[in-house]
Amino acid sequence: MRFHQVKELVTWAARYHARLADRYAGLATESVAERVRMALDYLAEHERKLQADLEGYLTEGIDHRNVLDTWFDDPHDFPHAPVLERLPSSIDCDSVQSVLATALTAHRTLQDLYEHRIERASGQDEKLFFESLAQGHEAEVRRLARDMQRLEAY
Repeated sequence: MRFHQVKELVTWAARYHARLADRYAGLATESVAERVRMALDYLAEHERKLQADLEGYLTEGIDHRNVLDTWFDDPHDFPHAPVLERLPSSIDCDSVQSVLATALTAHRTLQDLYEHRIERASGQDEKLFFESLAQGHEAEVRRLARDMQRLEAY
């Protein structure tokens, strides 16, 4: 599909966070080291929060309705989707660092997707919307790295 509305991308991203949360939660129930289990549980909760935040734009997004209803033309569909779709199945649970590496890759790739939309935004409101999402993901990357480092240090 070549033409999309911004709300389709937001819906896709929310569902992606839900899939990641489910994957992290499922891996936490398997035979993994205690710190890895704690990291996976933390990441599952973190992904659920991000999912809820994005769904909030869709359900309570009166302020963003015009942006969410904006159409855009991207002949490459969502160009970051293939990379993102492979990540949940390739999570390495050998250490907290390996779990963190996958989580950071997912977040940075989503941030790149939002920055891709910033570059191609058709209007100022759309650009500001995606800048906000990209900045939020940048902050999440920093927080994730900090929190996971604390987990590994204790």
